[in-house]
Amino acid sequence: MSTESKRQQRFAGVIQQDMGELFQREGSAWAPGAFITVTRVRVTPDLALARVYLSFLNTKQAKEDLKLIKSHANEIRYKLGVRIKNQARIVPQLEFFLDDTNEYVEHMDKLFDEISKEPRQPE
Repeated sequence: MSTESKRQQRFAGVIQQDMGELFQREGSAWAPGAFITVTRVRVTPDLALARVYLSFLNTKQAKEDLKLIKSHANEIRYKLGVRIKNQARIVPQLEFFLDDTNEYVEHMDKLFDEISKEPRQPE
């Protein structure tokens, strides 16, 4: 995997910040009851595609909420375009992915807890 250029990183940061604010203000319209966090944004070298990784809190149906977000991708892209119009020439296409890092960490913590509770064999 190649590293991102400074330009890509800067543009991804702008998108992440604006998308975070957008989801904070209007996220309940797209995924009712869920608190949505933009955990990471990756941008292609031509800046035409942004992969947005989302984390969902206060919901048991993160995959269904992600589907709802994907169904509103054009509306979200338009609202993002309004916010970044003075900073970018084009508004990238948006792809949304579920960031399941928190679930993975919780799973690993449970495994480590189970391991630590097991009796140790004498050496």
